[in-house]
Amino acid sequence: MREVIFQPLIGAPLLIGLGLVVALLLALAVWKRLAGWALRALALGFLLVALCNPLMQDEARKPLADIVILVVDNSASQGLSDRAFQTAQAVEAIKARVGTLPNTELRIVQLGDGAENAGTLAMEALSRAVAAEPQSRIAGAILVTDGQVHDLEATPALPAPLQVLLTGRKGDWDRRLQITNAPAFAIMGEKTVLKFRIDDQGEAPAASTVDVTIALDADAPATFTVPVGQDLELPIQLPHAGINVLQLSVPAAEGELTDRNNAAVVQINGVRDRLSVLLVSGEPNPGERVWRNLLKSDPQVDLVHFTILRPPEKQDGIPVSELSLIAFPTKELFVDKIRDFDLIIFDRYAMRGILPLSYLQNVVDYVNEGGTVLVAAGPEFGTVDSLWRSPLAQVLPVEPTSVMIEEGFRPEVTELGRRHPVTEGLEALAPKGGWGRWFRLVEVNQIAGQALMSGPEGKPLLVLNRVGKGRVAVLASDQSWLWGKGYEGGGPQLELLRRLGHWMLKQPELEEENLSASAEGQVLTLSRRTVLDTVPPPVTVTLPDGTVQTLVLEQKSPGLYETTWEAPQLGLYRLQQGDLARVVAVGPSAPKEFEETIATGDKLVGVVEPTRGGVMRLEAGIPDIRLVNQGRPAVGRGWIGITPRGAYEAGEISVAPLLPSWLWLMLAGLAAVAAWLVEGRRRGGSAD
Repeated sequence: MREVIFQPLIGAPLLIGLGLVVALLLALAVWKRLAGWALRALALGFLLVALCNPLMQDEARKPLADIVILVVDNSASQGLSDRAFQTAQAVEAIKARVGTLPNTELRIVQLGDGAENAGTLAMEALSRAVAAEPQSRIAGAILVTDGQVHDLEATPALPAPLQVLLTGRKGDWDRRLQITNAPAFAIMGEKTVLKFRIDDQGEAPAASTVDVTIALDADAPATFTVPVGQDLELPIQLPHAGINVLQLSVPAAEGELTDRNNAAVVQINGVRDRLSVLLVSGEPNPGERVWRNLLKSDPQVDLVHFTILRPPEKQDGIPVSELSLIAFPTKELFVDKIRDFDLIIFDRYAMRGILPLSYLQNVVDYVNEGGTVLVAAGPEFGTVDSLWRSPLAQVLPVEPTSVMIEEGFRPEVTELGRRHPVTEGLEALAPKGGWGRWFRLVEVNQIAGQALMSGPEGKPLLVLNRVGKGRVAVLASDQSWLWGKGYEGGGPQLELLRRLGHWMLKQPELEEENLSASAEGQVLTLSRRTVLDTVPPPVTVTLPDGTVQTLVLEQKSPGLYETTWEAPQLGLYRLQQGDLARVVAVGPSAPKEFEETIATGDKLVGVVEPTRGGVMRLEAGIPDIRLVNQGRPAVGRGWIGITPRGAYEAGEISVAPLLPSWLWLMLAGLAAVAAWLVEGRRRGGSAD
């Protein structure tokens, strides 16, 4: 390409000044009507042009191809119906038609599902593609999608038309179950409300009601008939602490796009409102303060505590009913309200006539019906006033021998205890030099349950047992407070008592035989706790689509087996290992890709129209591609347009004077002589 450029021989102010002087002289010549004023102007003009130093620049330019960006939506919703086939056909047709355009290249960007259930991030992919190319070469962009794009705010500023080719069919319809409000936490035993609705989208057949199936954890589901298109409320009551998995589903209907959004999964964490604990203490002892401080430090615990202050050997003739400053409501506690307690603790309690045997029989019934009792035994446990000689012996897992061992010993975790979640890993919490010693142990014989800790010569120290629907624990020493005081380095007293309490309150993570699973993204972590010596069998996993897979767990520590697994789908997974069954949800309650499945261009019209592009359905045929000028409409019946940009790459540049300097001077001189001759003739003619 050739063009004229100027490189003045003098500064611009001086050149402008000379131009003004020349203009004034010419104006004077015209005013005086000098015959040669035009030739004088030409002479002065040649001089000014020579001072401007005109040059001829010759630039070699290499034309650059225009670029068309094709974004192909391969997200999950594009797999519905025949959309994948429509997409493949459109991509091949666009490749062929862009290939016939002169000096035009095609860039193809494949787009999948967004991370962490972000949906279809088509505009983000388009932005990256646009940023990777020179703006001066982008002639247009084409998006093949179902129109369900979830990042319109990331739409880039395009210098050329944006076209949308829409997959799907006008007659498509789909049914969707949507959770509109679900609590993250709920109080066990109290009703909470979950809100949901069922909607038909697209060209759906008329339906006023539909059956919905509701299942909690791995329990048998229940089916109800509910209206379509209305907000509904489901009252639920969580059966256990920890994660409760609730699944709602409606059956697939003939003709709907997919049943992937016919189900929703909600995980609700069951928590206790407040724990009611009854602490019954015998004569005051250092361990009593430990229990009281531990329970009172938790704001979620309602503690009822009473202590028998008079020792049995005291004979002062005062009736038992008159010993308390305030009459203690024993009847109300052990008859009327006993089932309101979550835990009953007997701390060095002895039978002293305060509690009738019938009251203790109520405690036995309370355990069989699901209650929990912890006995912290002291010297009185081996005497004639022992709780063992009361109806409570029916549920106790040990029997005393009446021998009191009073010597220093270090508590040890038994082989079974190393596998049990209550004491597993406690040895790692020992201070340097090991746990501190205790100095008293009530000798007992284990007749039931599991011994998790032992004392001198392996004698039982901590024994747990399940009785009926309830649980019982016996700690055969009243010296645990020495750990709390840090004697000889102390020990994990708080952690031990915390785990013991959680096991008695039936927290799922403290169960001896427990199958659990947690999901982080699409990575499932499966855990199995067991106190058995045998290796647990593989876990059978039922995927959301009904396929079954078997996973083998590896031993991580005594009694703990784990594995991690990349879940291939989003949805509800059912786990089965022997008699244990669990469910776990991977991903959100409903994947974003299936929240709205009807193909529509409504969302994209607002970003397409400013670029003079359009939205066209592939169902009507694949459009032709035409070249249109900048600023002209780029869409019409059966065609879409792109805008040629005419970009080029600059090559070698050569510069030469437009005319030699001497020629400019010669031209100026010739013009001046011609003007002199014209004026001379005129003056001569006038003299004649």
